[in-house]
Order: sequence, then C-alpha cells, then structure tokens
Amino acid sequence: MAFVTAPLWATAGFVWDALTGAARRRPRTRALAFFALYLGCEAAGILAATGLWIVTLGGRAGGPGRWIELNAALQRRWADALFSGSLRLFSMRVSTEGLDLAQGGPFLLFVRHASLADTVLAAAFVANPGHLLLRYVLKRELLWDPCLDIVGRRLPNAFVKRRGPGLDAEVAAIAGLARGLDARSAVLIYPEGKRFSDQRRAAALAALEEKGPDDLATIARGYRNVLPPRLRGPLALLDAAQGIDVFLLEHTGFEGAATLPQFWHGALVGRTLHVRLRRFPASAIPADGRDRWLFERWAEMDDWISEASGTTTADPGVRSDA
Repeated sequence: MAFVTAPLWATAGFVWDALTGAARRRPRTRALAFFALYLGCEAAGILAATGLWIVTLGGRAGGPGRWIELNAALQRRWADALFSGSLRLFSMRVSTEGLDLAQGGPFLLFVRHASLADTVLAAAFVANPGHLLLRYVLKRELLWDPCLDIVGRRLPNAFVKRRGPGLDAEVAAIAGLARGLDARSAVLIYPEGKRFSDQRRAAALAALEEKGPDDLATIARGYRNVLPPRLRGPLALLDAAQGIDVFLLEHTGFEGAATLPQFWHGALVGRTLHVRLRRFPASAIPADGRDRWLFERWAEMDDWISEASGTTTADPGVRSDA
C-alpha cells in the first residue's frame, strides 16, 4: 500500500515545498518519501516474518539455531534497506574510519545515541558486512514498531524499561545477553540511554553533580555533544563478558533526525555522516574504575564529534585529563 500511494505522497510533498519556497531542497518531498519507504519496509518485513514462521512451522523445522539465523538475516536486510534508502533520499554522504576492525565477534558494542536512525546504523556498518548477530539492548517502548515486536522478540534481544521498580531484573536481562557469545555475535547497548539534547545534558549533569561521584561529574562537565553514560547496563555487560573486547561506534550527522520538526524541515538533506569505530582490547579495560574508564572514552568521543562536525554546541567547561 505504501508503494502504491508513494506517487501521491511525493506529489503532495513537492507542492508543499514549492509553496514554501523549498522546491530545490525538497525537504517535505524527501520526508514523505522516507515515510513511504519506512512503511514499505515494515510491510515487507511483516510478510517475510510471517513467511518464515510458516515455512519453519513456527521455528520448529530446522531447530532453534536455524530459526535465529533466518530472523537475524531478515533483521539485517530490513535495516540495510531502510539505511541505504535513507542515504539516497536525503542525498547524504558517508565518511568512515576503523570499520575494518570489526571482522568478527565476540565483542561489546557501545553506541552513541543521537537519533532514531542509530538503530540501523550499527546494523549497516557492523552487523551486515560480517553477517554478525547483534544482540540489542533497547527501550521497551520501541516494541510499538511491528517488525521489532515480531522479529526482535524472536532473537536474543533485551527490551528493557528504564525507570520504575524492578530494575534489577532489567539489568540481569542485559547481563544475560553476554552469555554464549561467539565469533558471529556481539551485544549492542546505548550507554546514554536517551537521545542527546542540550536540556537532557544539563539535567543529567545536575543529577550527577548531586549524587556523584565527583570525578565523574568533573569529566561530564566537559561534554558538549553527548550525555553522561548510564552505568548499570554497561557495567553489567563488562562484568558478564570479562575477557571480551569493547568497540565504540561514534557518529555525527544524524542529529537532524533527533526531532520530527528538524527532520521535516530538511536537517538531514545533504549532510555528511561521519562514522568512527574504535576497539579496546579486554586487557586494556581496568578491573577497577571501569566507570571512570567509560566516562573518559565518552570524553574522547565528544571531542571527536566536535572535530568531525566542525561545531561546538556548548561551553566546553572542565575536562579532566587525570
């Protein structure tokens, strides 16, 4: 249905752009075309997921390993279609660094969170080239997406609540993802927990300064483009996956998709997406002081984002070099 009505969407967007003096950049045309692409991917994903269920007799034919492999392949294709289509629709360019480091698992993947597009970024640049199974830690609210609800629950992912009672069980579910990792799998988590905004950065820093530790607050005071990492999930993974390397997936350029108004008015059009992957051997991760280690890596990421984007979004404040 989305593809059938796509010409109508595109025509409506073009007329809107022409009436508002944006016929050259066509931000609304592109945005509406993206919504059509998204709905098309959703429809195709649901049909494919249903087909897999029928062909494998609900996952019983071929065994659980084959069931997971088929759904992981579907997840990778869905993410690739959405990501590659987005790049073309918004005339985006890509600059990458260090992607050859992720040739195989197991590893932990810590990803910067700046927009909803982050969910397909790791699949496109890390999982798809090496045919890896990424075990995602995602907020439970994302289960409103039909494909994530269907396919995501078939795979070893953790959809967690971020506040309220019973968080110990959520942390245990996150740590459980580190069990049984092999050369074709990795665990992905967004340590910040929320998409970046200046307001959220200020609120997170205020909470950190109130509760401490002071040395972490000192480091976080220098952040300009990132939120202070939430520690329980990442530290639980580090404890459960001792001896396993950590990768940081850093990026800038998708900030225009952080809010719907920005997206609608063309913040992504013509942008360059800068992506960097860094690897930290397990032997380089301290047994004690892992919280500070993570905050310091986030400070390095913050500096790189400012350099790659050519912008400084806030007062640099105090940076700890100790």
